[in-house]
Amino acid sequence: MTDRTAVRTGLLTVDGATLHHEVRGEGPLLVMMPGGSADAGIYDAIAADLADRWMVATFDPRGYSRSALDGPVADQSPVTHADDIVRLIESLSPDGAPAALFGSSSSAVVALAALARHPGRLSRVVAHEPPVVALLPDPEAGRALFAAVREAFRRDGVAAAMATMAAGLAPEEGEAAPGPERAAERGEAPALVQTAEQAATGERAPDPEQAATGEQAPTPEQAATFRRMHANLPVFLEHVLCPFSGYVPDLVALKAAAAHLVVGVGRDSRALLPAVAAEGLARRVGAGVAEFPGGHIGLTEHPRAFAARLRAVLAAP
Repeated sequence: MTDRTAVRTGLLTVDGATLHHEVRGEGPLLVMMPGGSADAGIYDAIAADLADRWMVATFDPRGYSRSALDGPVADQSPVTHADDIVRLIESLSPDGAPAALFGSSSSAVVALAALARHPGRLSRVVAHEPPVVALLPDPEAGRALFAAVREAFRRDGVAAAMATMAAGLAPEEGEAAPGPERAAERGEAPALVQTAEQAATGERAPDPEQAATGEQAPTPEQAATFRRMHANLPVFLEHVLCPFSGYVPDLVALKAAAAHLVVGVGRDSRALLPAVAAEGLARRVGAGVAEFPGGHIGLTEHPRAFAARLRAVLAAP
């Protein structure tokens, strides 16, 4: 019997890129898409937990880490990334069996595009906090925020961009629009920003689950993942953040496929912009909502608890 957590790596040629992917376990296919500046390494712990029931596939998105583009990097499209996912599913599930799909943050936007374009290839889609500004009560405020983040990056670099994001993603109490000044006064920095800062320094905050066992120092593999994530940040801030947050989902197609869609929100981030957008999506298309542990990046804050919740959501009838 093979070790269900053993990693099988491969390269897949897609239109304009070559995707590095990793597979664990056997069974129905589950594809887990990394968001932000992350790559396949962000899911190491969760994939190992879920590999007892699913064949779990993770990958580096095109232009990130080990997934090289055929040409120079340019603005990315959720539709192109969604088509990459379908090619990956076809390669790993050649008998045509539909796959489950999980995406968080920017990759949750890709999950929406994949479900709208290829519903027959997907059995269940879990989209955790897609930051789609078109679904906010005040879309222009959301667009202005992410444009300001990109401009801060162009002008002053990664740290300035992340500070701008930290100040802007939390809304004023009782308001739909982001409130950068008030959020900064209250010290509200969304967890996704904390992750980027940790990636930039090669560090991570102590994980309560690991603290209980006395294991807090990152392994060499985790340190390598952080370094790759840091190297991906310029691509994310310049070429992914605005095109993905500005994506307008096909609500008609998503409503038709709503029985296969679960919208995830973080227990600790429901007042923040991405969760507000996510719950707006669920109302518009009639999809179910599932609360997950932690905040916007609960999957790195509480990987074991997040994996258990995802298992329940995927296995629900």
